[in-house]
Amino acid sequence: MKKKLILGLPALCMIFLVSCEKKYQSPGTYENDLFADERQEGKAYIMSREECFDGSELVLASSGVKLADSSKGRGKSFFLYKVSSGKVLKTVRDSAVEMPMMFLSPYKLKIKNSDSMYVYLKKLEGYRFITKERNLKYQWLKAAPVYSVKADK
Repeated sequence: MKKKLILGLPALCMIFLVSCEKKYQSPGTYENDLFADERQEGKAYIMSREECFDGSELVLASSGVKLADSSKGRGKSFFLYKVSSGKVLKTVRDSAVEMPMMFLSPYKLKIKNSDSMYVYLKKLEGYRFITKERNLKYQWLKAAPVYSVKADK
């Protein structure tokens, strides 16, 4: 009887320990997300036309916007666009804007060649070497999409 008790007791303890569920080993069950309602993964903020107009220092309506150059694949990518002609809708810094002019964008714009579009620009910050070389003064307003002029009418 003692031999059965000596052999059975450790086996019974092992079965009991293995069968117990250990919740403390999975930290996901105790995780509490304090900012669950504020998190919006995969959604970028896109400004409205009014926000773009108010946040810009220079607003143009132009159908002559074309990609002039890009630094894609050569370090931090940026894109240079050339505006051949356009109508000035708002200006804060300059009373007259010389055409053709160039501006910089940190991302590639989705421009349709046939449509006239609004160009929302702000003062160029950084990029001091290319600023002097290309005579750049403005950059594309961050979070501003490409709005067509025809859709506004």
